[in-house]
Amino acid sequence: MTIDVCLWVCYLSLICGYVIYHIKFGGIYTVIQTKAKITVDEWGENYIMMGPYYEHNFKTQVEKCEPPNQAIKAAMDSLINNGSQVHFGRWLIEGSPYVILFDIGAAAWNLDRWKGDLWNECSIGLPYHDREANDSLIFGSLVAWFFKELTDQLQDKPNVIAHFHEWQAGTGLLLSRSRKIPLATIFTTHATLLGRYLCAGNADFYNNLDKFNIDQEAGERQIYHRYCLERAAVHCAHVFTTVSQITAVEAKHMLHRQADVVTPNGLNVRKFSAMHEFQNLHSMNKAKIQEFVRGHFYGHLDFNLEKTLFFFIAGRYEFSNKGADLFLESLSRLNYLLRVHKSDVTVVVFFIMPAKTNNFNVESLKGQAVRKQLWDTTQFVKEKFGKRLYESLLRGEIPDMSKILDRDDFTIMKRAIYATQRHSLPPVTTHNMLDDSTDPILSNIRRIGLFNGRNDRVKIVFHPEFLSSTSPLLPMDYEEFVRGCHLGVFPSYYEPWGYTPGECTVMGIPSVTTNLSGFGCFMEEHVSDPSEYGIYIVDRRFRSADESCNQLTQFMFSFCQKSRRQRIIQRNRTERLSDLLDWRYLGRFYMYARHLALSRSFPSKFKMDHLNIAPVSPANTHTLSDVISRPEVQSNKKNLPEAFATLLLYTPENMRNTIRNKLIEITQIHLVLKVYMTSFI
Repeated sequence: MTIDVCLWVCYLSLICGYVIYHIKFGGIYTVIQTKAKITVDEWGENYIMMGPYYEHNFKTQVEKCEPPNQAIKAAMDSLINNGSQVHFGRWLIEGSPYVILFDIGAAAWNLDRWKGDLWNECSIGLPYHDREANDSLIFGSLVAWFFKELTDQLQDKPNVIAHFHEWQAGTGLLLSRSRKIPLATIFTTHATLLGRYLCAGNADFYNNLDKFNIDQEAGERQIYHRYCLERAAVHCAHVFTTVSQITAVEAKHMLHRQADVVTPNGLNVRKFSAMHEFQNLHSMNKAKIQEFVRGHFYGHLDFNLEKTLFFFIAGRYEFSNKGADLFLESLSRLNYLLRVHKSDVTVVVFFIMPAKTNNFNVESLKGQAVRKQLWDTTQFVKEKFGKRLYESLLRGEIPDMSKILDRDDFTIMKRAIYATQRHSLPPVTTHNMLDDSTDPILSNIRRIGLFNGRNDRVKIVFHPEFLSSTSPLLPMDYEEFVRGCHLGVFPSYYEPWGYTPGECTVMGIPSVTTNLSGFGCFMEEHVSDPSEYGIYIVDRRFRSADESCNQLTQFMFSFCQKSRRQRIIQRNRTERLSDLLDWRYLGRFYMYARHLALSRSFPSKFKMDHLNIAPVSPANTHTLSDVISRPEVQSNKKNLPEAFATLLLYTPENMRNTIRNKLIEITQIHLVLKVYMTSFI
């Protein structure tokens, strides 16, 4: 468990503090890491984060330095002089933001006293055995203590905003408000605590949102104290935000407060940007995956790799929440459709979900060894063949093909062919699973009968480990692997946002998502026909499971029927949506939340109508079609392509007319050139 606190400092107007709990490699970690760069660009050295001190991480990821101003230094010294250990430095990520790190272990001796304070001030008790809740209390107490010292140093100039993410950081918010520390507070939930537990238990969550007895459900799962921390933080915050509209609906029922602002998660699109090269990157990385497939399916490689599509699903191993159950059933139906229609397309599906294993599968390792041996043999024979052919041509002779290879060469080739023979089916998993008999994915593969047989048009490869470029089986990083695939499939049932389809989008790879994921809801709101842009949205909210399964099957089957040229065109259209997910645009939602918090906590000093910030609540978001249908755009609709509407959507009002006129001018030039070039055809 790691906890971050991000602190922005602007001496002209305000100090903004962020308190974030995240799991490394998880969504919240990605939010903080990718957003740091644009925040540093906006605030410069006035952007500071705070988190727990771990010696190894500090030595390898943080550059130690002195605080940039005396107020922060004085607040840190106050904690240090009272027995706490506090460290300061730069986090070595893009943007290099400042970080303040608290040693939780060194302050653990205060735990009993701080538990008493929490009970006296908030009437919330924490059990001794809940290590995570106890750590969150220690950290929250240190955060509240630091903010108290900081605000005392600043003397109300400038003001402070503290933004807390998730229930683990909520303790700091509760203590700050109960002690009347002059802060403007924001609380963001990326997924409600109880929502995660209920969906993990296969509850019919969305159809019973208004029927759950919240206190009883939390008590039965022995998380009532955590739920109290989360709910109290939500109601104490000046501004409450969620990361998606679907999570806002969930929070309204689980936490009994309507979200003030929806703050969608973005990406640093420039990191993934490859311009026109992204198509070449797809071809290069697809070739690497094809090499793996040649080894994994040796002896059964009776399908054309040039007509083979690579699908994948990746993420935490939450079988139902991530939609792996629906995906497997849909693959069974897709296999049937491809066989019935006698399609020459083969689909190889990768499940990249970490599970408990003890080592690589021997058959998988053998397959890659056989492939490499065959390649070495081919290179050896080719070198001898080339040398003899070269010498024959130098003599002015047409070589006798029956003599250019001797008996030893044929023997070597025959041995290589015999080595590729296999009497067993290719394995469906690349590792030895510890719980093979009860593993949900393997159990469902047995149920649907997809064992990589010769007649199956859908092949399955379960890789129960994160991808790595140092792997002896599939030596690729995750980004390389995604670029090499044709379609990402993420039919999640519970996904507050979902970075995986977003990462596919910015890399130009089509993906499948659902209207129960934050990403799917966001695309439905902002894109008039997402499927045309390679974003297929399965309806899991208003359809039955069987209907959703059929819809997913149809999406995949129609994708299999596309020609190579159609897939290239679709990838181009998918990549165009990347600007929608850029923090340069989505950062404005956080900006609005901060100013809203200031206006509510310091109404005499900050008023929303005096701030040059346009409201960005979900009610004010528009699809691309909405933007095109506006009166000021409608008059030029014939001249303005719909793809340009994203630029207008995120352009300030005072610049919109200028930008629109430039886009129309560009479009007219494009049409003239198109007519001009057509005249030569």
